[in-house]
Amino acid sequence: MRTPSLRSTFLRGATATAAVAALAVSLAACGGDSGAATKTDNAEAGTLTVGRLSNGAAKETEIKVDEVKSISAKLPKKIADSGKLAVGVGALPAGFPPLSFVGEDQKTLTGVEPDLSRLIGAVLGVEVEIKNSTWENMFVGVDSGKVDVAVSNITVTEERKKKYEFASYRKDNLSFEVQKSSTWNFNDDYRNLAGRTVAVSNGTNQEKIILEWKAKLAKEGKQLNVKYFQDLNATFLALSSGKIDAYFGPNPAVSYHVASTAKSPKPTRSAGSFSGAGGTLQGLIAATAKKGSGLAGPLAEAINHLIKNGQYPKTLAAWNLSNEALTTSRIDPPGLPLDNS
Repeated sequence: MRTPSLRSTFLRGATATAAVAALAVSLAACGGDSGAATKTDNAEAGTLTVGRLSNGAAKETEIKVDEVKSISAKLPKKIADSGKLAVGVGALPAGFPPLSFVGEDQKTLTGVEPDLSRLIGAVLGVEVEIKNSTWENMFVGVDSGKVDVAVSNITVTEERKKKYEFASYRKDNLSFEVQKSSTWNFNDDYRNLAGRTVAVSNGTNQEKIILEWKAKLAKEGKQLNVKYFQDLNATFLALSSGKIDAYFGPNPAVSYHVASTAKSPKPTRSAGSFSGAGGTLQGLIAATAKKGSGLAGPLAEAINHLIKNGQYPKTLAAWNLSNEALTTSRIDPPGLPLDNS
């Protein structure tokens, strides 16, 4: 999702996602750029439990998956010979629930992306070694060969295609969060925002989109109030007290917060989503490997095997991210255009 021009905002809302992370349990302090900074939960032969140690962000679900030799046979020789797949995650220092973060045991890296990485590794018949680093160092790792592939909420862009090859695995969506008692829904139509008060984080892609909608409504003689708060704690307090009608943020962050409020006195829900790439293109999140590595093909085949056989939808459902599920993983799908990358 992040781009160099908006590195502090995790493109389309990394700041919001990081702030949501602050609402989780206190995470273990992890410094530097090291795969050893966190312990990973490798599956036993044929079985993996997704959603472990999530502090309520996910429903633990046992997934059975085996190697598919017709797919693993297509792995690059270096990986096939070593029997290991190094996966880069850019979740230091604080993590990004529910994508990748240190679990409630203060040492295990959990999240939908580590879980999907391990499932992909099982299909490919390789041991997955997850290397957690900062966002910038994750790309350095791919470029240098320190990691084979990055699985870390990376949006496909035409600019990135110059250096990398992709296998898509999730939609890149934004969502509206409202009180569960609210009857309002976005319904994929900006005109439904007329008369509403919506909070958004400053400097994010969702701010850009909602301000465009506000301008359109103004031309139609209608009003949309956009509010800003110091942090997400203040935003969610305003939502629970009724001072705002909705919060517009990254879908994973919204899904995480919805799950965390489910048993609270003021539960929330998602009131609709919108592509992070805008109204004319569905943004896509993809596993990212060095261009020419030959990894995108077997990765996409492994993901499609998981989709076809049900392990993929079960995993996204466990993390409350079914609304970002794909029906097909694609190699190098259309990305954000060069003038918006």
